[in-house]
Amino acid sequence: MHLRDGAALKTVVPHTAAQFARAIVMPNLRPPITTAEQALAYRARILEAVPHGVPFEPLMTLYLTDRLPPEEITRAARAGVVACKLYPAGATTHSDAGVTDLRHISATLEAMQREGMPLLVHGEVTSPDIDLFDREAVFIERHLVGLRRDFPELKIVLEHITTREAAAYVREAGPLTAATITAHHLLYNRNALFTGGIRPHYYCLPVLKREIHRQALIEAATSGDSAFFLGTDSAPHAAHLKEHASGCAGCYTAHAAIEMYTEVFDAAGALDKLEAFASFHGPDFYGLPRNTGRIQLRRESWLPPERFAFGDGELKPLRAGENLPWRMVSH
Repeated sequence: MHLRDGAALKTVVPHTAAQFARAIVMPNLRPPITTAEQALAYRARILEAVPHGVPFEPLMTLYLTDRLPPEEITRAARAGVVACKLYPAGATTHSDAGVTDLRHISATLEAMQREGMPLLVHGEVTSPDIDLFDREAVFIERHLVGLRRDFPELKIVLEHITTREAAAYVREAGPLTAATITAHHLLYNRNALFTGGIRPHYYCLPVLKREIHRQALIEAATSGDSAFFLGTDSAPHAAHLKEHASGCAGCYTAHAAIEMYTEVFDAAGALDKLEAFASFHGPDFYGLPRNTGRIQLRRESWLPPERFAFGDGELKPLRAGENLPWRMVSH
């Protein structure tokens, strides 16, 4: 999840803590989180925004750059940082400081492999000659296959997958490779971007794909395969920056993510697979204990708010003004 920083935390953190007992926190702030010291300071700011009495654990990550030294991985592991995030430079929001060439970070990846620290990957190439809708599949072919070969003991999570090619790759890549899937990529194909006009709140990166890919993601998520687990990639942006001539990429789902996932699993006749996807597969892969608390969901139509305060602006969540068929009634 993207929690942002500053005043935004006052909105995003309570939403997140109401839904989840912990979250993998993305490090793409400005400036990015590149040291253990920065990660711990950011964690403290997040915890200050958690409502009193609500149990919530932010799991911190570092942002990989071409110059992140291997020694920092050791410091981060000792500080409780759980993973590092690979953004190919220019791939998405605040990724301009990302990795320009995987060869630049070989020593750092070796340190991660040695420490047992997972690599979280935004899996898209950024070459302008590659079609936007093909960037994930090309990344797997050009980079991920070699990365998996060169670092056979490194845990890799291909985050927020969007294609049947990605689902097929992860399914066959072995026990040290996994993938997260967002609620919005399970609910929508790329038609959602254009139904009735351009709908900027459905614009995210990786972008929504064709229906054949959405169906492949649903099949993977509801299969019971432990290589696939929940990862919202919830990404808040002020509404005026989404509804802009060059609008920001990101869908905000933190307010109702678990209800949206439940909707998908219910429609697929796979509610019995939801608990493992949401609560077991992820911590098992990370080597974290499973949470022992429970939540209760009810099949009940409800209307989430159309907007939330967001610093000096407002935040419009995904499906603002639409009824959701499931509701979390206890945490």
